[in-house]
Amino acid sequence: MERWFNVGKIVNTHGIRGEVRVISKTDFADERYKVGNTLYLFREKHKEPLELTIASHRTHKNFNLLTFEGYHNVNDVEPFRDGILKINESQLTDLDEGEFYFHEIIGCIVYTDTGEEVGAIREILTPGANDVWVVKGPKGKDVLIPYIQHIVKDVDITNKKVIITPMEGLLD
Repeated sequence: MERWFNVGKIVNTHGIRGEVRVISKTDFADERYKVGNTLYLFREKHKEPLELTIASHRTHKNFNLLTFEGYHNVNDVEPFRDGILKINESQLTDLDEGEFYFHEIIGCIVYTDTGEEVGAIREILTPGANDVWVVKGPKGKDVLIPYIQHIVKDVDITNKKVIITPMEGLLD
């Protein structure tokens, strides 16, 4: 069975030349949106995904703006609105040591270096300098863990386990 990974959602068109606005859900936007790459558009009323080849990419405010080969007019891309852009598992590339795909991190259980369970990673935020892992804490409160070497000591993807050394106040 094919596995698909969410890259982003088309939320609107932009201008009249077939550009679409995408809210990204990918960990490697520059790689995913490289000109010539293929993305697959999943739409609610269509059984099969539509294969799209990226013709251009630029950023504007918090959006990635894309055009696709063969779609040069706003009327061509209007039906793409609310569609989800995905890649196939075969399009994933090997990462350097210490780098992980979001889907590998989400669901991992976080423990302190003293063995205390903090909770499961449920989301990853990408605010700037480093990612922030959102952990559902034992009392239902979210715990925000910056992915920095000083705090995250070990990531074991195989066993879905992360060890951290919490800084003061992190788990309060």
